Amino acid sequence: MQKRSALSKWAITGVGLFSFVSLILLGNWQLDRRIWKLDLIERVETRVHASPETAPAADLVVSKDADEYRRVSVTGNFIGGKDTLVVAATELGSGYWVMTPFQRADQSIVLINRGFINQGVQAAPPLTGPQQVVGLLRMTEPDGSVVRANDPALDRWYSRDVGAIAARHELTAASYFIDAEKRETAQTRPPLEASQHPVAGLTVVTFYNSHLVYALTWYGLAFMVIIAAVIVIREERKSKLNSQSS
Repeated sequence: MQKRSALSKWAITGVGLFSFVSLILLGNWQLDRRIWKLDLIERVETRVHASPETAPAADLVVSKDADEYRRVSVTGNFIGGKDTLVVAATELGSGYWVMTPFQRADQSIVLINRGFINQGVQAAPPLTGPQQVVGLLRMTEPDGSVVRANDPALDRWYSRDVGAIAARHELTAASYFIDAEKRETAQTRPPLEASQHPVAGLTVVTFYNSHLVYALTWYGLAFMVIIAAVIVIREERKSKLNSQSS
C-alpha cells in the first residue's frame, strides 16, 4: 500500500509539473505572438498610408505578411462585360463587391474590386479608356474560406477567389486583387443612377489582438496549479500530523 501511495504521489507530482511547464510555455508563446502581431499592425498601418507604388507583376509571388494592404497603383484599361458580383456585408448594408478584370500596359490581368453595390442594383459599367487605379493589394480568398462555397457554374460567389473568378471569364490573372480607393466624382461618372456606381474605399483593416488576454489566461491557470499543489501538500502534512498524534 505504501509503495502504491508513493507511486500515486509521484504520478500526481509529474502531472502537476508537466501542466505547470506547459501552461507557462503557452503563455510565453502568446506573448511572442503579441509582439509579432503588434509589429504586423505597425507595418500594415505604414503600408496603408504610404504613397502608392507600382503593383507587383502578375507572375510574381506575393505573401500575406510582406504584401497584403500595400498601397499600389496600376495603369491600363478595364475589360467591360466581365464583372463578377461577390456577396458582401459592409457598413452600407448587404450586397456585392464588384470585381472587374483590368488589363495593364504589359497585357497582364489583375482583378480590381471596384467597390460595393446594394442588393437589387445593377452595377454601372467601368470607365472606358486608359485608367490609373490606386488601391490596397489584397490576397486571394480561396473557395472554402467562407461558410458557403462558390458556384462558378451558376455565377454565385461568396469569396473573392481570384483564380476561380479569372477562370470563369477564361482569363489568367495575378494571384492577388486590388481594393480600389474612392476616387470617382459625379463629373467623371457616366450619367447613371448614383446607386449603380460601386462605392470604393470600404476596405476594413482590422487585426484581432487578444494574445495578451490569452497569455494571462495561461499564466493564471499555471498559478492555479501552484495553488492546487500547495493545498495538496498542506493537506498531506495535516494528515501525517493527525496520524502521528493518534
